[in-house]
Amino acid sequence: GISGKSQLLFGLVFTTRYLDLFTSFISLYNTSMKLIYVACSYATVYLIYMKFKATYDGNHDTFRVEFLVVPVGGLSFLVNHDFSPLEILWTFSIYLESVAILPQLFMISKTGEAETITTHYLFFLGLYRALYLINWIWRYYFEGFFDLIAVVAGVVQTILYCDFFYLYVTKVLKGKKLSLPA
Repeated sequence: GISGKSQLLFGLVFTTRYLDLFTSFISLYNTSMKLIYVACSYATVYLIYMKFKATYDGNHDTFRVEFLVVPVGGLSFLVNHDFSPLEILWTFSIYLESVAILPQLFMISKTGEAETITTHYLFFLGLYRALYLINWIWRYYFEGFFDLIAVVAGVVQTILYCDFFYLYVTKVLKGKKLSLPA
């Protein structure tokens, strides 16, 4: 199934990333999309922990998220663009997003398999992040923009997905259920 802990981390990611909603207005589209990201994240958490609680597998969703949140919090204080509250929280969100999938991957490794719909979800979540790499390359060559924090975090996240991508392509796309080698 889906890791509630990963979804909770994604909710924290978008909450800390989009706190600028309270300080600046860019456009109606930008504001709407940020609110949709936050709302969907917490709606997913609600569905997992409340509405469909009976189907949630808490016995396998046992990753200790404090091992992610505390180091990421410390790193965001040490390595950021500007030592201000909003910038530190934005940096925290970038770093946390790069590792927020670990509880989900840990859950799959603990159960040894994943349902096909879950593997498709994870593949497209990873693809979304991998496409960011193309975005950064584009922005660097055509706009001269380079954000080392975002690029390094994106590369880390994409590396974390590599093993999963391999299993997805070699098993799921061939119609087999994703099961980890023994």
